[in-house]
Amino acid sequence: MFEQLEVFKMSSAMAAHAGQRQAVISENVANSDTPGFVAKDLPSFQKTYHADQISPMQRATRAGHLHGAADRSQRVESFEVRAEASPNGNTVSLETEMLKSVAAKQQHDRALAIYKSALGVLRTAISK
Repeated sequence: MFEQLEVFKMSSAMAAHAGQRQAVISENVANSDTPGFVAKDLPSFQKTYHADQISPMQRATRAGHLHGAADRSQRVESFEVRAEASPNGNTVSLETEMLKSVAAKQQHDRALAIYKSALGVLRTAISK
């Protein structure tokens, strides 16, 4: 029953999205000197989460269900960020990547705070 609470699903999806975005950012930083490398990013969590919620695709809620997607935590596809390129064709800006990294960490921290707060509310409700 409690694993079906939407707030826990949302906070888990938000933390996973932040982790995926941090991986894309680290790939950009690692390739900041690679000639011709184009920086990548992920769509915002709001866009990916709402798109997942209104998708007409069937979802399996138990392992015995047929024709449904059992795993809702699908990897979000990255897209190329077109920015002004350096003389070698690289579009990675380390300053921009640092800001994105901080935003991803804040998103992850927010997801953990939401989860912790909801867990506290649930514990309070159960104990009374």
